[in-house]
Parts: sequence; C-alpha cells; structure tokens
Amino acid sequence: MKKEKAKKTVVLGGRTVYCYETASLDVDPQCGFSELCPQELPVPGALEIVPELNRQSEIAGIRIASKDAHPYDAPWVATEKKPQLTKISGFKDLDLHWNRHCVPGTNGFEFLPGLDSEAYAFVAYKGIEPNKHPYGACYHDLANTESTGLIEFLIMNHIKNVIVGGLATSFCVKNTVVQLCTSGYFQVFVNLAACRDITGVNTDEAITEMESAGAIIVQNLKGGKK
Repeated sequence: MKKEKAKKTVVLGGRTVYCYETASLDVDPQCGFSELCPQELPVPGALEIVPELNRQSEIAGIRIASKDAHPYDAPWVATEKKPQLTKISGFKDLDLHWNRHCVPGTNGFEFLPGLDSEAYAFVAYKGIEPNKHPYGACYHDLANTESTGLIEFLIMNHIKNVIVGGLATSFCVKNTVVQLCTSGYFQVFVNLAACRDITGVNTDEAITEMESAGAIIVQNLKGGKK
C-alpha cells in the first residue's frame, strides 16, 4: 500500500471514508463478457468500464478482482435445444443455461484490455467445477456456504469499505454486493459508472435489491448518489 493513500479520505455517497481501509473490487471484468468475444456473453459497453475501474482503484488502499474460470464442458452450457437463460433442474448449484464463456486458456478468460493483471492483490476464481455456476464472487455455491476466500482476505487486510464495479450489474455484481453486505463486515459502494448490464434485464430491480441489502449506490466517483 502506498503511504500517501493511507493519509487520504474521499467522499462517497455523502460519506467520508478512509482510503487505507477501502478496497476496490472489479467483478469479472473479462473479455468473455465483452464484444471482443461475441460468441460468449458480450455485455454492451463492457470495454467502457475500464477507465472507471482504474479510477476507483486509485482511491483505494487495495485492489482485488473476481474471475469466472469455467470448464469447457459443463451441464449449464447452452445448446440449440437448451438455449441461454433456459432454466436447469436437477442440480442444486445450477439455475440457468449460459453460452460457454471465460474458459481458462482462451481470450474470454483474460482481463479486459487496459486492466493490469499484476495490480491485483487477490483474485477470486469461481465457477471452476462443472456442476456449479455461481454469480457472486464470495462463494463457490448458490447457497453461499463454500467461501472463495474473498471475504476472509478483506477482513485480514482490515478493510471496512468496498467499492464495487464490474460485469454484469444484475448478476455477478448484484450477487457479490449482496454477499458482501450480508456478511456484516463492510460498507459497500456500487459505482454505476464502472458497471454495465446484460441487454433485456431490469437493472433498476438489481439496484433496488443492492440498496435493500445496505449498499450505497453512486453514479460515479464524484460522489453523487443515484
């Protein structure tokens, strides 16, 4: 941690927070969720969040991320007969079919251009097992019982505030934010300028759910509330 950061405070959502006890969390900012991988899960405007993610990291004492790390073959991979967003039954940790995405060793797994992989103090990998497709970065399972270590890492580093941005708002970002809020350890800020959502979903519902969990929503790092 840089010493000058430890002396600074910033105002987020009307609250003054100390940078040294604040973490910047980039949720799944991967090529598989961008137009760079059109056959995977491209989120409109995904590449636009990179400058804002970098900006929020500059006011935090520590920077962390999550990444999907999916196997090539899994029961949730969409097919012609079972297209994307079709419901899945019979698996406790699978709920929907998705296009194949973010497979290690492929371009889809990599961070978006402009993000420095060496800048992260911790990366939580999720979705590694074929029979599990979690969304939130804090747990490997949908029941939120198998930790990825992210919460523990934040506690170990005495973090009290977490600024969150990433992809996509209504799925991985929302679930991560709710998990962090539910843990009871952190004040969570959602930076909407650093988020983008999947076409056709109701982003406002996700924002309402995050606020209900205790998150503070800001339009950008200038500190304005939603």
